[in-house]
Amino acid sequence: MTPVKFTLFLLLTGIFCSGCFSRFTMTNREVRKYYEHKPVKPTYFTIRNDSVSLFCATTGADTLPPLLMIHGAPGAWYGSRNLLDDSLLQQHFHIIAVDRLGYNKSRFKGKRKAVTSITTQAVAIHEAMRLNRSHKPGVVMGSSYGAPIAGKMALLYPQEYNHLVMLAAAIDPDQEKFWWFHPFINGGPPYWLFPRFIKSATDEKFSHVEELRKLLPEWKNLKVPVTVVQGGEDDIIEPTNLDFAKQILQGKLANFIYLPNAGHLIRLQRPDIVRAILLNPLPGAKGNTSIGK
Repeated sequence: MTPVKFTLFLLLTGIFCSGCFSRFTMTNREVRKYYEHKPVKPTYFTIRNDSVSLFCATTGADTLPPLLMIHGAPGAWYGSRNLLDDSLLQQHFHIIAVDRLGYNKSRFKGKRKAVTSITTQAVAIHEAMRLNRSHKPGVVMGSSYGAPIAGKMALLYPQEYNHLVMLAAAIDPDQEKFWWFHPFINGGPPYWLFPRFIKSATDEKFSHVEELRKLLPEWKNLKVPVTVVQGGEDDIIEPTNLDFAKQILQGKLANFIYLPNAGHLIRLQRPDIVRAILLNPLPGAKGNTSIGK
C-alpha cells in the first residue's frame, strides 16, 4: 500500500470510528429524553473562575454529605446517571457528578483541549464542593482514569472526605494498556477527524504513565479510608492494578474487593455493590473480599 493510500485508509477509518465512538456520548436531546419520565431530575450547575468552567449534575439535598463522582476517559457526568438516579443514595448524599476538564461541557482556560495533569484535574474538580452546604466530610469516587484523580483529591483535601472509592482504578504506571490505533490518533493524519472526547482520552493516555509516576511517592501520605474494586474480566484496565493498590496502600485503612465476573464498568454492572460500599464504608476494616457473582 502506497503512503497516499495508507493515509486515505486512516482518514476513512477515522471517519468510520467517529460514528462508532458515538456510543460513549449522549446529546442534550438524549439526556432530556432519558429524564423525561424520571421522578427526580438532576440540577445542573456550571462553576466558573479565571481558569475553569466545570459542569456538574447533582441530585439529593445539598445539606447532605457530598458524594463526588469522577468519570474516566472517555466519559462524562451521565456515565454515572444510574447512581445519580438511585433513590436510596439520594436520601444519604448530595450526589455530584462532574464533567472532567476536556470532556463534554467542562473547559480549562476556555479551551476544548485535553488537560493531562492529574493535579490540575483534581484542583479543578474540587471546585464542585462549593455546591455542597453540609459542611460535612463526604465520599470521593473515581472510575478508571478518574480513580487516580479521586486519589489526588483525597491527598490534597483529606479533611473534606471520609472515604475514597476507586473503581477499576488505572493507578499502576507499568500496566498501562495501549492499542494499535493509539499512535494513529495521537497526532497522526486522522487526528482532526476524531471527536473531542476521543482526542482528549488519547492525549491523556500518552501522558498517563508519567502522571502516575508523579503520584507514586504520594500514596504513602493518604489518610482517608479507601475501598478499591476491580473486575476480573476488565479488558480496559489490567486486573493486576488491584495487586498494585494493595502494595502502595499497605498499612492504610483499606478494603480491596475483587469481582471475578465483572468487567470494566463496575458502577453500571454492579450498582448493588457500589451502593453497599457507599452506604456501609466499614471505615475500620482492612481486608480482601472476592465476590463471585
